[in-house]
Amino acid sequence: MRRPMTLLAACVLALLSAQPASAAGPWGPLAPPNPFIGPTGTATMHGDAGSSDATPLAGPDARAAAIGAYPLASACPTLLEGSDRLVVALCTAIAGQTPTVHLLDPAAPGLLAPSLAALPLTKGSLLGGVYAYLDRDDRLVVVDGTDRLLRVRHERDAAGAWRLISEESADLGSVIPSGDNVTGLVPDWSGNVWFATGRGVVGFVTPAGLVTALTLPAGEQVANSISAAPRGQVAVATTHALYELRVGPSGAPEIAWRAAYDRGSARKPGQLSWGTGSTPTYFGPETGADYLTIVDNADGQVHALVFRSGTGELMCTVPVLGEGGAGSENSPVGIGRSIFVASTYGYPYPALPEGAGPASPPNAPFTGGMTRVDVSADGCLVMWENKVRSAAVPRLSTADGALYTVARVGSDHATPVDGYAFTVLDPETGAVTASHPLPGAIVDDPLETAPLITHDGRLLQGTVTGILRVG
Repeated sequence: MRRPMTLLAACVLALLSAQPASAAGPWGPLAPPNPFIGPTGTATMHGDAGSSDATPLAGPDARAAAIGAYPLASACPTLLEGSDRLVVALCTAIAGQTPTVHLLDPAAPGLLAPSLAALPLTKGSLLGGVYAYLDRDDRLVVVDGTDRLLRVRHERDAAGAWRLISEESADLGSVIPSGDNVTGLVPDWSGNVWFATGRGVVGFVTPAGLVTALTLPAGEQVANSISAAPRGQVAVATTHALYELRVGPSGAPEIAWRAAYDRGSARKPGQLSWGTGSTPTYFGPETGADYLTIVDNADGQVHALVFRSGTGELMCTVPVLGEGGAGSENSPVGIGRSIFVASTYGYPYPALPEGAGPASPPNAPFTGGMTRVDVSADGCLVMWENKVRSAAVPRLSTADGALYTVARVGSDHATPVDGYAFTVLDPETGAVTASHPLPGAIVDDPLETAPLITHDGRLLQGTVTGILRVG
């Protein structure tokens, strides 16, 4: 028997039917805001529930690059900003590799800014605890190393000092095998909190706290985050296939469709798993979530794959990164009819997740490179390619029409003395329009993580030792 739709879910679907996607600029619409996460563009690592890596916020003025830093002695891949304009960072401490939540003020003056508060979490796997999001109350939603779904809020005490308080929301231990950890986390438009583990358990926690899950085929691993679309779909990319799931008639998760892709014969250098390096990206010209894209791991040339959300129909596929290294650990940027793919082939990661397996070849130069692909009636068309050595996940601003990243500066054979540069590109042509050196060398490696563009036009970039602030 089909479960009755909750009043909240019915209201959300009614609103989606009556309202268009977020206003379309020259790059097309963003999907409607997910009512269960914080501000669009700043509430998830990839900006929104659909992992578009596009933001409605303008970035720093390309002519000005004032620099600040948060020296946290931690690698900080997850930077999120709430409606109160405070930044919540999920970092991994260098000492002991303990996941730690930091509360930061992006407007704090001075070259070196402090953490307002810090809260260590229970350690899990290398990728466990990396992907988290802010809910509509500015609480960090994260799963710790003991499989507890937590919501971490921040408040000031009587003396005016900030503190972080963790509250358990659900225990996922009943569906997660021993030794496994949650990798991806996202809410759907009905308030279910979906999760995926490294070993392929996918499920969700209902608003009432009920936990339900299914296990994907044996041997398929999840090494990246997961994404959600307004009509209830949730996308998961494993090391073998791309899936869309949904809540089934019984109230449990079910697979809507599965599409295998070419995973190649081995992990490529500059990737963290043997398979796609993409968190699936929703994008599209009509609703902002018409299509779903990943990059495969085919031997030699890799390909961007574009599927129709809801049906799994393969819309088109095209070789990408022909000018640079043929492999990507980064989620594509997706907006309107366009996707932007950045190469990580040969990137010298200092550590790999357990079970990543050997790379073939064992190492390679980091030549970089980016590709823009447009989806049209004629299929996938490559619009441009360049040789920018992006050391971060690019972020596109629909407010100022610029593509932002941090580029690695040095020879193709990466060394510890390489530098980095705040880099602005024209997404129409792929040309660099501004480049400003950043301080530091190996201690400021961005590790191909995603930057955060804040509501006041700053860009925060996580590094291996903390966070850099531009603007």
